[in-house]
Amino acid sequence: MQWSPDSWRLRQALQQPSYPDAAALSNVLAELRQLPPLVTSWEILQLREQLAEAAAGKRFVLQGGDCAERFVDCSPRRIANMLKVLVQMSLVLVVGGERPVIRIGRFAGQYAKPRSADTETRNGIELPAYRGDIVNRPEFNAEARTPDPQLLLRGYERAALTLNFIRALVKGGFADLHHPEYFDLDWVAESPHRDDYRRMVDTIAESLRFMENVLGVRAGESDRIDFYTSHEALHLGYEEAQTRTVPRRPGYFNLASHFPWVGLRTHQPEGAHIEYMRGIENPIAIKVGSNTTREHVARWLDLLDPGRSPGRLTFIHRFGVKRIAEGLPNLIESVRAEGGRALWICDAMHGNTQTTSSGVKTRCFEDIYAELEQAFDVHRRMGQHLGGVHIELTGENVTECIGGSRGPSERDLARAYESEVDPRLNYEQAIELAFLIAGKMKNG
Repeated sequence: MQWSPDSWRLRQALQQPSYPDAAALSNVLAELRQLPPLVTSWEILQLREQLAEAAAGKRFVLQGGDCAERFVDCSPRRIANMLKVLVQMSLVLVVGGERPVIRIGRFAGQYAKPRSADTETRNGIELPAYRGDIVNRPEFNAEARTPDPQLLLRGYERAALTLNFIRALVKGGFADLHHPEYFDLDWVAESPHRDDYRRMVDTIAESLRFMENVLGVRAGESDRIDFYTSHEALHLGYEEAQTRTVPRRPGYFNLASHFPWVGLRTHQPEGAHIEYMRGIENPIAIKVGSNTTREHVARWLDLLDPGRSPGRLTFIHRFGVKRIAEGLPNLIESVRAEGGRALWICDAMHGNTQTTSSGVKTRCFEDIYAELEQAFDVHRRMGQHLGGVHIELTGENVTECIGGSRGPSERDLARAYESEVDPRLNYEQAIELAFLIAGKMKNG
């Protein structure tokens, strides 16, 4: 079938909202098609080149951010805090891995979320499930849960505001916050790794002094785009509206994000989401896990990366700490058998979600790191590199995941649980995880 930005409409499209007013949706999508792009084609192609280097072990990817962005969180403080934690994590990983880190944020567009059921029932009342702020609202009433096309415009606007502020911070020298004196490391005193952490912070300080005093390069002083954006390409009407050609470059680009991915619930090879993704020039990713088969891999590679081009396709694997040792080697062998040259990223969050006895969704810090540790070992044992990590996190002091040096226990979760969907690591847990990953990268 010949591809076009709307050819996905001829395939089965899962996880799409049901809008009561088709004409209103059509009008909003027409407006979105006329609005300026959020990212540029040259940024997209630059990222594709860098991801090819990561696939070869020359770079490492840190992909992190909110499970699902909320419109209410589009504020200077929250955006700056998210940027701060990603900058600090990336510097720790640079020291540990001794290679450049590609920073990719789950922000400026991560507003839609897949759900396990189309509806939710409370006290005998059934309403549409909350699918993220770009679709409907979390309050449990009929008005809030009815999909509203105007929220697509609000999502585009919030994404533009977020990305504009991030660009301004990076260009204005915000990355100077990565000096170690800005690290909030009070929690280190509680960690058995405290001496290792202190030594690594000292190493970062020495490296920065060398750059600034010997090379004459001030840390954070750069005009280039330091951060890339990513989100799940879930709402296909929204993605299509921002898909277009550009002057002097062949093909179509999704200009709503540098790095869109397809989730586990929508990655069927003959489905609408894969059909959409096969025609865009962006680097793209697929979430994979225990149910991924050799046939899936073969079909994805033929559809999405027929030329087997490094940097084009990324597999983000999410098994869970109890299943990765068995599942990941089989997946790697399947990709090799088909001649794939994909980048591999470990999502250690989604396979480790659990529900407490009181019905609260959480994740255990120790499970998250244990899966990452096994991922490094499996890839290394099979003669290749783990090219990156995919982490749901926030720069706020939330209590959503349990564990870590000073992390909350199960009874503490209610203190500051903000997520409407999945639990995230807080600032301290995210930085501690970066130190642990860095140690794994350095010590093999």
